[in-house]
Amino acid sequence: MAYALTKPLTLAAFLAFGLAGCNNQTATDDAAPADGATTEAAASTNGTLQKIKDSGTIVVGYRDSSIPFSYIADDPNQPMGYAHDLEMKVVEAIKQELNMPDLDVRYNLITSQTRIPLVQNGTVDFECGSTTNNEERQKQVAFSNGFFEIGTRLLTKADSGINDFEDLKGKTLVTTAGTTSERYIRQYNDEKQMDTNIISAKDHGEGFLMLENGRADAFMMDDVLLAGEKAKAKNPEEWVIVGEPQSFEIYGCMMRKDDPEFKAVVDEALANVFKSGEINAIYDKWFLNPIPPKNVNLNFEMSDNLKALIANPHDSAQPKAAVAQ
Repeated sequence: MAYALTKPLTLAAFLAFGLAGCNNQTATDDAAPADGATTEAAASTNGTLQKIKDSGTIVVGYRDSSIPFSYIADDPNQPMGYAHDLEMKVVEAIKQELNMPDLDVRYNLITSQTRIPLVQNGTVDFECGSTTNNEERQKQVAFSNGFFEIGTRLLTKADSGINDFEDLKGKTLVTTAGTTSERYIRQYNDEKQMDTNIISAKDHGEGFLMLENGRADAFMMDDVLLAGEKAKAKNPEEWVIVGEPQSFEIYGCMMRKDDPEFKAVVDEALANVFKSGEINAIYDKWFLNPIPPKNVNLNFEMSDNLKALIANPHDSAQPKAAVAQ
C-alpha cells in the first residue's frame, strides 16, 4: 500500500487552469489537476468511486496547520488529527465498497484558499479538515454529515485589554484568508465602523505567528483552532480565548457535487463511527489528552452542540439548535 504526500500546485498552474475559485476569500488560487487526476467534468460523469477504482488510488486532502483536526507534526509525510482519523475511516469504507483492500492512498496538501478548487477539478477526491459547511459553498461542492461544531472567537494576550469584539476598535486583527471568519469580520468592521486594521494570513499557523510577533492584537478564528494555536505557543498561559461567539458553524467532509453514491459511502462511514461510540475515543485522543508536537492537552470538552450533532447527524449548513456553550 502506497502513501504519498503531495505539495500544493504552483500559482502559475492555478492561474493557467482558470477555474472558478472558492468563496469567502480575498484572493483566489485556482488549481489544475495533479498527474493522473481527472477533470471535474470527467469526475462528474464517471463518479468519484469509479474514478478511484479506475486509477487504483484515492487522493485525500489534508491541512498542515489546522491543529488538532488535520496537521503535520513530527513526520512531514504523515498528516494527523481528529478530522484525519475520521478521514481514514472513510478511506477504509471506500476500500470495502470497492473491494480494494490494497487501494493506494495519496495525500494532497490543501489550504483555505485552494481546497474548493482542488476538490472541484478532481485533484482531491475528498477532504476532512476544518471546512465550514455553509450555503454559499454548497453551491460549489457537497458536504458530508457534520463531525464538529465551533464558535468564532478571539485569541489575544491575557493583558491586551481585549475581552470582546467591540474592543477591537482601532486595533489590528489577523484572520486566515479564505475563511468564513475573514468574511464575517470585514463585514462587521464596515457595519460597526470599528476602524480595525484587518490582515489576512495564509494559514492558521501564520496567523498565530503574526499575533505572537506583535503584528496583530488579536486573532479571530474558530474557537477550537484558536485552542490549538494556543497549545503550541512558547508560553500558552500568556494567551486567552475571549469574546462572545459571533457564529456557530459546522465542519464537514467536502467532496464534489452531484455524486450521491460517493456521498452515501462517506456519510455511512461517519455514521458508523458515531453509532458505535468510537467517536468518543477519537475525540478524547485529540481534545482531552496531550497531542503532538508539544504534547499539550487542549482540555476542550465536547460541547452539547457536538453531542447533539453526533446523536442526530445531518448535512445542513446550520446548527439544528442553538445550545448554550
